[in-house]
Amino acid sequence: MAAKSMTLLWGSGSCPCWRAMIALEEKNLQGYNHKLLSFDKMEHKSQQVLDINPRGQLPTFKHGDTVVNESYAICLYLESHFKSQGNQLIPDGPEEQALMYQRMFEGLTFYEKLGSVIYYDWYVPEGERHDSALKRNKDGLVVELGLWEGYLSKQGSGSFLAGKSFSLADVVVFPTVAFLFRFGLSAGRYPKLEEYYALLKDRPSIKASWPPHWLEGPEEELLLKDI
Repeated sequence: MAAKSMTLLWGSGSCPCWRAMIALEEKNLQGYNHKLLSFDKMEHKSQQVLDINPRGQLPTFKHGDTVVNESYAICLYLESHFKSQGNQLIPDGPEEQALMYQRMFEGLTFYEKLGSVIYYDWYVPEGERHDSALKRNKDGLVVELGLWEGYLSKQGSGSFLAGKSFSLADVVVFPTVAFLFRFGLSAGRYPKLEEYYALLKDRPSIKASWPPHWLEGPEEELLLKDI
């Protein structure tokens, strides 16, 4: 019944929204109230959102009178509040926990490096764009991808980011990995990331929360095919 007192305002194809939605699925909280808003129509800046989230960002999440808007905070809140429900997302062992938190928060840098390439034209006004700046961003993403290839290689085949169990690290990082391949990242150049993507893309929580507009067809611009 707890899900009935929850409301999520979200946007399709937003990594932060997807993180929260995967966590809700993993904790068996299906049936929550939700409303899909359009970024193109600037609905994330609507009064409905601003009343709960003064930053005017998605996701915006409310459970009863409790408001939690940052995606990582939503995931941690749900795991803490519904610890014994659904799948356990924080491992018991201190070493696994440490690795999980490390990968979780590195995931923010990973997402930032991805965004600096695929959203470059969105964030940088036309008159301020420079090929040299975009190249620098792409170089930064290549270095970042190398780190994650290494992490996955070290974990071994069929493993999750923080060990043998699916955890919050996977909840928050998988959407970034899915975006990479959506925008044309080469599986041949990044085989460990491809293997990780294949391992998780059909997980029930991920399939249930898959961005609806992705089901309509591929991206027109494969911005990452040369990375």
